[in-house]
Amino acid sequence: MAKQKKQRFEGIVYSTASDFDYVESAPSGEESTLPNNQQCLKVLLDKKARKGKIVTIVEGFTGKDEDLNDLAKELKQKCGVGGSSKDGVILIQGDFKNRIFEILKTSGYGVKLVGG
Repeated sequence: MAKQKKQRFEGIVYSTASDFDYVESAPSGEESTLPNNQQCLKVLLDKKARKGKIVTIVEGFTGKDEDLNDLAKELKQKCGVGGSSKDGVILIQGDFKNRIFEILKTSGYGVKLVGG
């Protein structure tokens, strides 16, 4: 499958204003990280497209990639498993939904459990 090209002006179809100037938003890697108590993280389990293996997903992180990687490293160390992080999503191998919820709650994050 061929790579899709990213559009230059996403969301803008047509403008009749003669003085219209499109301003691009800053890339996600350059935004500042919100404080822990203002983050709204969702913790859920998933096994789609993973050959039946269960993965715990933490999504909704807003901030720098370095801070996301630090949080992912902390979670992986406390659970004793592997995982990855990118685009505001942390993947932790295995079913650690409740443990990650408690770790994030004690760290001061706003956390919600998603799913049954």
